[in-house]
Amino acid sequence: MSHALQAAFLGIVQGLTEFLPVSSTAHLLISEKLIGFDDPDGGSILAVVWLYRVKILEIVAGLPSKAESRAFALAIIVAVIPALVAGGLLSDFVKGVLYSSFRAIAAAFIVGGLVMLMVERLRPKPAVFQMDRVPIARALAVGIFQTLALIPGVSRSGATIVGGLVMGLDRPAAAEFSFFLAIPTMTAAFAHQLLEVRHHLGPERAGEIAVGFVMAFLASAAIVKPFVNFVRRSGFAPFAWYRIVLGIVLLAALVAGWTLPRGGVAP
Repeated sequence: MSHALQAAFLGIVQGLTEFLPVSSTAHLLISEKLIGFDDPDGGSILAVVWLYRVKILEIVAGLPSKAESRAFALAIIVAVIPALVAGGLLSDFVKGVLYSSFRAIAAAFIVGGLVMLMVERLRPKPAVFQMDRVPIARALAVGIFQTLALIPGVSRSGATIVGGLVMGLDRPAAAEFSFFLAIPTMTAAFAHQLLEVRHHLGPERAGEIAVGFVMAFLASAAIVKPFVNFVRRSGFAPFAWYRIVLGIVLLAALVAGWTLPRGGVAP
């Protein structure tokens, strides 16, 4: 498989899983090790910006004159701070240790799925029904939940959605607040990734990143709206069960002696 096709494949994986509560990081780590190729991901950010462009422009235009727009912008800023701080302090440990432990990823899949099922059953009665009406204190709590996503397999969207449900957001509001919180969080992560590979950004490598970026954009653009409609009808339990089954399969494969091809990191 050519590098361009590998980049396209990883872009599709990233785009399809980034906003679902199934951990795009874990799916990418597994996929990268299987095909022996890695690629920075960023197209999903642009997909959310495009899909919610009307709302984003409305908020930006309202900052000088509307208290609601300023309150929502502040809520996003407050919510993103815990992840930025935790990422700055723990990124070396996470990438150096947890990213190479597929047993930890499998455990995170299973535990995260079980937590999601429990929260779906025991969550408080929703009190917030619009993602741009999340109070600052609840936004901060969701941001603290987001720090758990540093652990591969937990899922950034899963952690923030569960945090939103615990803090009284209804399902669509929790999902959409997670999308908006993804914009600064993922932008910072993508910028950090580009800084790490900046010395290897020749024309060929830049082209591969561009291919992955475009495919992630298209895949994310196709999945976001159907996802919100699905959780409005059916909730998050199907994703929880997917996580649990995938975690069990991954653990079984590791116990059976599965090893990563093409020089991958051993679990």
